[in-house]
Amino acid sequence: MKKIKYALILPLICFCIAATAQSYTKTAYGIKTSVNAIDIEIQFFSPKIVRIIKSPAGINDVKNSLSVIQSPQKQELIIHADGAAITVSSKAIQVKVNKLNGQVTFNDIKGSSLLSEKPEGIKFVPVKDSLENTFTVTQVFQLKQGEAIYGLGQHQEGAMDQRNQRITLKQDNRQVAVPFMHSSKGYGLFWDNYSTTVFDDKESEASFSSQIGNSADYYFIYGGNADGVIAGLRYLTGQAPMFPRWVFGYWQSRERYKSQQQAVGVVKKYRELKVPFDGLVQDWQYWGVDDTQWNSTEFGNPNYPNPKAMIDSVHLLNAHIIISVWPSFGNKTKIWADMNKNGFLYHFSTWPINPAVQPYDAFNPRARDLWWHYTNKNIFSLGMDGWWLDSTEPDHMNARESDDNTPTYLGTFRKVRNAYPLVHTGGVYQHQRATGSDKRVFILARSAFAGQQRNATTVWSGDIGSDWSILRKQISGGLNLSLSGIPYWNTDIGGFFSGGYYRNGIDPAFKELYVRWLQFATFCPMMRSHGTDVPREIYQFGEKGTWAYGAIEKYINLRYRLLPYNYSNAWGITANASTMMRALVMDFPEDPKALNINNEYMFGKAILVCPVTDSMYTSKVSSKTDFDNVKSQSVYLPANHTWFDFWTGDQIKGGQIIKKESPIDVLPLYVKAGSIIPMGPFQQYTSEKSLKNIELRIYPGADGTFTLYEDENDNYNYEKGVYSTIEFKWNDKTKTLTIDSRKRSYPGMIKNRTFNVILVSSNHGTGAGIIQPDKAITYTGLKKVVKF
Repeated sequence: MKKIKYALILPLICFCIAATAQSYTKTAYGIKTSVNAIDIEIQFFSPKIVRIIKSPAGINDVKNSLSVIQSPQKQELIIHADGAAITVSSKAIQVKVNKLNGQVTFNDIKGSSLLSEKPEGIKFVPVKDSLENTFTVTQVFQLKQGEAIYGLGQHQEGAMDQRNQRITLKQDNRQVAVPFMHSSKGYGLFWDNYSTTVFDDKESEASFSSQIGNSADYYFIYGGNADGVIAGLRYLTGQAPMFPRWVFGYWQSRERYKSQQQAVGVVKKYRELKVPFDGLVQDWQYWGVDDTQWNSTEFGNPNYPNPKAMIDSVHLLNAHIIISVWPSFGNKTKIWADMNKNGFLYHFSTWPINPAVQPYDAFNPRARDLWWHYTNKNIFSLGMDGWWLDSTEPDHMNARESDDNTPTYLGTFRKVRNAYPLVHTGGVYQHQRATGSDKRVFILARSAFAGQQRNATTVWSGDIGSDWSILRKQISGGLNLSLSGIPYWNTDIGGFFSGGYYRNGIDPAFKELYVRWLQFATFCPMMRSHGTDVPREIYQFGEKGTWAYGAIEKYINLRYRLLPYNYSNAWGITANASTMMRALVMDFPEDPKALNINNEYMFGKAILVCPVTDSMYTSKVSSKTDFDNVKSQSVYLPANHTWFDFWTGDQIKGGQIIKKESPIDVLPLYVKAGSIIPMGPFQQYTSEKSLKNIELRIYPGADGTFTLYEDENDNYNYEKGVYSTIEFKWNDKTKTLTIDSRKRSYPGMIKNRTFNVILVSSNHGTGAGIIQPDKAITYTGLKKVVKF
């Protein structure tokens, strides 16, 4: 009997071993396996980044990602299979596939759990997309208690943490859809699907469910912290190039300047008032007012008789100009005729709502070529400095379900709609780069998708209303977009729609809202005033010396004083995949009180900003103001750090909520101990004055570093190493500042300069003004060590 027993068991053992040995196929970048009629592939892109592809057995989903520009890379992998699971380990993470239910889990290299799919959490439901048989696809993930989720683009609900949210990811005027989930646990997940997708988070699980897909295709990124996660996403989808230096000055716009004389007059007025100014925006209808001429790319409006002279005049005033260009065209324009002849137009209603106007198929490379041909010939060749790409969703008005069947170069519009702004901005960026390298590309766009940062694009939050609650919601919207890997963002200062505020001049209530919004915008990557109903130029708010004018002027000046700090932080974005507008989780992940604050953030790694988002001194129902009773704003200062009041230099211990008196010209600002902030001169435009003398503010109490970046301010020579950096190091224990030797060089570089160093304390009463230095250090490019 024993022999029979062992004879029966032995083949069973052999069968199990054989099954284990054959349960997966090793590939150049990972493995392939199949569980319960679901094909699963694991591809490593780096030791910390892995792609998971799941599809119904036999479905060969060959997809060239529109977002991901990297290819999988060979790694040193250890593959272990047993009866329960297949584990693939890199040097940084472990990926485990459950052989019974197909569940994929992600652990760090020590085996600690990071993220798990829900067992049997994949779901494919057959659907027909026009004439193609495909699926709706859903994948459910299990999240941990206390885990916060960020990202997913920009939304208007005011939520910082996206737990317990159900969000439809579909490009719209005020909603930016980026299917990227960013966890406070130090990982991110990019769901690589371009159709309308629902993110649904419940108590212990979150899911992505896409309208169209032959597979569940996602990338797991282990960063360790928020900066590492964003660096991983940018590695996959592309780095953000440098903007020209003038982009970081002040921008003036309105809906709309109606003649070239009026547009140039705005620049002249700012120069006359000696208020800093760098960027002018020309909005729509320079082509004419008839919708059949919509977006002709030509200056058909008789109020613009000589557009080149307009652009040249702006340049002679040491300013720059960008122009509104749309993805739709009126049917009496030359570009429409060319697009239509080639079959490059969509046949659904867009903006303006007129059957004569149709958007183009930006997914088609030949259509993008044609768009650039006309825009370059009629606009860029005149000397235009940049692009305001409006309606990059594109607008889809009076939408019908059948509209989603509209064919594009890559399938139905339903299948690829969310990636439209990515390919549209990509066409503009690539064509301008091919046209010349002396002028850096700058694009202002209304929508975005993963990877759009590589197209030199800054996103604005859409046509929002002028309201205090809306102002507050912009903060979390911009922060979550930054946590989605897109670092450049801004809003229309004052809100776009401002009806009801204008009576006998600008209403005091709107003035207060505008001033507070402008203070917030001073600490955004782009500072741009724009809107309809109410004019926004500084001289519309009163005369010099009046309360609104004075507050506006003060913060525009502060913006220019911070230019060395901001431009260096922009280099950090390009060179180190950093982020300028930083949610508190990025710098204080160990402080649970900071994780869900939706009205504070760090601007760079030094300055904490808490915008005022409530009316304090006016009433919308009357014209009265009350500045005698100074109100206060509550501010949470993150724990385990000492903070300096930017305006007074006073030191405050973190881990507490404080009250900051906030008269109309004071925005609560705090600087983290250990910070080093370079301050430039007061100037009228970003290149007016030399940075031969830089004020260097050191905030003691902790060690700190800062790298000052400088280059030729425009062109792409920096990509060839034509720039310079100077690193500053503060040793708090020894009270020693080390200025390292300058690295690299560029034509016109300042070789000898003075750093006026201030060791900030309450004795300085710092703020935006120039401070008497504690030490003036002459620097010739060689290392210097200075003790205080």
